[in-house]
Amino acid sequence: MASKETTLTNIVALLDQELQPGLFKDYCPNGIQVDASRSPDAPVKKIITGVTACQALIDQAVALQADAILVHHGYFWRGEDAVITGSKRRRIETLLTNHISLVAYHLPLDGHPTLGNNTELARLMGWNIVGGMEPGARPVGNWGTTGRELSLTELGQELANTLRREPLLIAGGEHPIRTIAWCTGAAQGMIDKALNLGVDAFVSGEISESTVHFARENGIHYISAGHHATERYGVQALARWLHDETGVEHQFVDIDSPV
Repeated sequence: MASKETTLTNIVALLDQELQPGLFKDYCPNGIQVDASRSPDAPVKKIITGVTACQALIDQAVALQADAILVHHGYFWRGEDAVITGSKRRRIETLLTNHISLVAYHLPLDGHPTLGNNTELARLMGWNIVGGMEPGARPVGNWGTTGRELSLTELGQELANTLRREPLLIAGGEHPIRTIAWCTGAAQGMIDKALNLGVDAFVSGEISESTVHFARENGIHYISAGHHATERYGVQALARWLHDETGVEHQFVDIDSPV
């Protein structure tokens, strides 16, 4: 086990080695997004984890006297306005003023084979992973089997019980569900890939108006289970792994979102 007094640079080097962000064409920078360390050799003793680096999560990190925040949804997304004003300024100011660094991993956390959002969703739901929805060593999205035959309503109820959020169910016919594809977050646009795999149902976090018609017309069930609800678990698994590697303390703070 590494020293309990681990610097931000060392922690991110470990995370980069495990998550391999260079394998992904992402929409944001992965790794350190805001370095608010008091000095380069300042130890990181406590990390707050969460889904999104919103102001409420930052305020909780301040109250809990954290040294860093580790999230799935950070800042500096492709195509957004680059100026630092309004809520972006307030968020970054709070981080810098309180010496709380921000670390974020987006697609690398979705696609990790043992710690990722998709793997964690499968573990929680008892689904068996057969392969990835796309080619590559670390695909974003998986497909497999439910392990038993379920109706759309039954699968929806299991998701509601596990994720603590009522999903939106779009029926693509009357067929039962034995095979399934899933990709957490805003991956409703991957429903065509799920159809090409020949599965009975596709689960993601969000839904678009066009998703409804695609599912109905192509005979594939679709379940929108919540962007936030489906992506709570990868960052927690990653923090547990980091604790085992370094001894750094971590605490998950769930700032709920209806989306």
